Amino acid sequence: MELEGRRALFISYNGMLDPLGQSQVIPYLSELAKHGLRFTLLSFERPPAFEKDGLTKSAELRKHLASQNIEWHSLRYHQTPSLPATMFDVANGVRYARQLVRRNNIELLHARSHIPATIALALKNHFNLKMIFDVRGLMADEYVDAHHWTRGSLPYRLTKAMEQRALGVAEGLVTLTHAIWAIMKEWKSLAGRPDVVHEVIPCCADLQTFKFSQVDRDRRRRELGLMDRFVIVYSGSIDGWYLTEQMADFFAIERKRRSDAHALWLTPTKHERIRNLMQQRGIPETDYTVLAATPREVSTYLSASDAGLAFIKPCFSKIASSPTKYAEYLACGLPIIINAGIGDSESLLDDNVGTFVTDFSEAHLENAAVKIDHLVLDRDNTRQRTRQIAERKFDVSGVGVERYLRLYERVFDLVR
Repeated sequence: MELEGRRALFISYNGMLDPLGQSQVIPYLSELAKHGLRFTLLSFERPPAFEKDGLTKSAELRKHLASQNIEWHSLRYHQTPSLPATMFDVANGVRYARQLVRRNNIELLHARSHIPATIALALKNHFNLKMIFDVRGLMADEYVDAHHWTRGSLPYRLTKAMEQRALGVAEGLVTLTHAIWAIMKEWKSLAGRPDVVHEVIPCCADLQTFKFSQVDRDRRRRELGLMDRFVIVYSGSIDGWYLTEQMADFFAIERKRRSDAHALWLTPTKHERIRNLMQQRGIPETDYTVLAATPREVSTYLSASDAGLAFIKPCFSKIASSPTKYAEYLACGLPIIINAGIGDSESLLDDNVGTFVTDFSEAHLENAAVKIDHLVLDRDNTRQRTRQIAERKFDVSGVGVERYLRLYERVFDLVR
């Protein structure tokens, strides 16, 4: 189907100046716009975006997006108090989005996650628009698993009711994993909708940015004084969903096995927390590095590493999760050390691109360390294999955009 000139309003509760907006929204919209889609983008930006430096960056980004047929509008994100702040943002988003729908003759609403879906629901029937609910994760269940809400609480019940309503009326649905779709499609809101348009689109990486570079490897290793060290990297935030203590345990076990092991922590905050964990495990400062890297620098540090580590809290809501760091590690040629219970991660076992733990006992961590050592010994073949899996499963253009295009074509077909 021809998508030239078709008009969609894309609503994101994540800011476009934030790393997630930069890596998981803009690349997709930019590529989709090349196929003729005309996007109006509405995002909610955090307070720094409205300060002097942020306003300058916003103006530059707005101009850049406009050159790609993406018209960007932003509203202020409010965080506290939690429920009233979110309700205010929803009301403000509905008010503003109505103006955009009328002015730009919007045909389709694309809601990225639950809060945007709440806004989209208020517009769908009023304007007789088609809707894509890009589920991303199960918001209410995530808050329960994080011990912020209980299942009987008002926020949980409101969020679940909205989720089921959106699932029941959206013409198009996106989940990040096959594992969660197998569960969701049996829910009452979807059981009677066998013809709903659905795509599984995992969190992908820009493979032009995330790729192995020998030049970057040599440069970063010289800067960090790593020379011939065996480097295990963790990239991202710590604590919360990420099992920082268990990752520190894994490195301590690896270090006992080989004296050349070095831990590289790429994380924006809580550096003292990392240092304390390393100290508690008897790991000297010479055997680990903790630093904050800009999004553009991350791939250079991944190239300097030998294996990528990511332990995430296994719980029901994480069945819906697709960690971007998996894609980034594999794209840069790194075998991965991950745990069970996270999205479709089990499927990566068949690809022989890493090692997998089902619990965090010392014996299981030891077995994982042995397996990763074998993969790193066969470095060239492992690097080639991990890159091929990234291209096949996690490429923004070859996987993400192609599936979004297929979804848009089928949903727009319903507009006729």
